Amino acid sequence: MTDSKPTSAPAAPKKTVPLSATGARKSASKPPRSRAREFALQALYQYLVSGNTIESIDLFTRDLSGFSKADSVHYDALVHGCAHEAGELDALITPRLDRPLAEISPIEHAILWIGAYEFAHCLDVPYRVVINECIELAKAFGGTDGHKYVNGVLDKLAPVQRPQEAAAN
Repeated sequence: MTDSKPTSAPAAPKKTVPLSATGARKSASKPPRSRAREFALQALYQYLVSGNTIESIDLFTRDLSGFSKADSVHYDALVHGCAHEAGELDALITPRLDRPLAEISPIEHAILWIGAYEFAHCLDVPYRVVINECIELAKAFGGTDGHKYVNGVLDKLAPVQRPQEAAAN
């Protein structure tokens, strides 16, 4: 008697969800702050690749489908804070990279900005939540292993930005 196993088609490769003009990936159960991060990621990505002003990108993003379900105060803080502190955020991120910042994809770059900004300015958000939210953004919008890279960089940055909180865990 021979073991015959049914053959099945190979699993389809995991697709990344592209950023588009139609809005962020939708989920009925997503909290408003998570939605705010998704819209902020879209805006910051456009800011990095288009050369448009953050103000014009902000106006465009606010008109996207689903924006009304996002925490607009958190979105404002992320988008405008990251854009205005881009140089400082890059200075925090760069020493923790294994390659030049110019070689980081704009998606991961924007996600790292969000993480670094939240570490510094959103002290009500535990640093582990910041890391997890950024990992989820990278899984949804980034490259295949982008979430691992984001995790590694933010893991190195957390003790610098939140030393007491990181030491307690």
